[in-house]
Amino acid sequence: MKPITKNEIKDALYQVGLKEGSIVMVHTSLGSIGYVCGGAQAVIETLMEIVGTEGTIMMPTQSWKNLDPEDGVHWTVAEEDWQIIRDNWPAYDKNLTPTNSMGAVAEMFRLWPGTIRSDHPARSVSAWGKYASYLASNHDLSNIFGDGSPVGKLYELDGSVLMIGVDYDKNTSLHLADARAEYPGKHNCMEHSAIMENGHRIWKEYETLFVDGEDFKEIGAAFEKEHEVRHGMLGGAELRFMRQRELVDFAVKWIEENRHCSATEYKI
Repeated sequence: MKPITKNEIKDALYQVGLKEGSIVMVHTSLGSIGYVCGGAQAVIETLMEIVGTEGTIMMPTQSWKNLDPEDGVHWTVAEEDWQIIRDNWPAYDKNLTPTNSMGAVAEMFRLWPGTIRSDHPARSVSAWGKYASYLASNHDLSNIFGDGSPVGKLYELDGSVLMIGVDYDKNTSLHLADARAEYPGKHNCMEHSAIMENGHRIWKEYETLFVDGEDFKEIGAAFEKEHEVRHGMLGGAELRFMRQRELVDFAVKWIEENRHCSATEYKI
């Protein structure tokens, strides 16, 4: 595949509907595109050039390894050694803590001048542009993806979602639907992360909604049968662009109609 240039990125994003002033959550797999001249930098610059200073870009910059080993995030470590992680994992620092499996674009984006990262030690987002401060502020430990969280605020702003080379299992906005919907087995869980509190590193316990996304691809496929999702291609990557409100509202209804598990069938 021939190298992809910034002009080709720009043309593809315009074609699916990204425009000046867009407020958009972006999920990207750089490798799925192919060889991009300039790599992640070229993708980020193009996004910013399109939406401009009146627009806003948000990306997931989660550092989910800053969770307790009992959650399965440190699968290479024997259980008898879990306490070592609890005692020594570095406290979250929004300026230093790297992302975990968010991709090269999100990792570079969190460091981009003018980008603001939220304070959640395991499930942060980063945002740039007109509404960046609003989206990234007050990301409560216990409210990861609900109303008042960054994805909840994106809904308030009637923002959009852009997926580049990823499927709906990477679509963070579906977690807002998960938080809003009522269904059998819905439950909270206790999580733990290393943070700084009063100048000291602590292993902080907090209660939050159990995060699950096993049916997100199924939700996405059903959504696309009933709602407009603008598709395109960028190199080898499929593009999807949609209104977040339409997706979330549809997903709430779908979850309530289709999730029938009891609490005992969930991994609690």
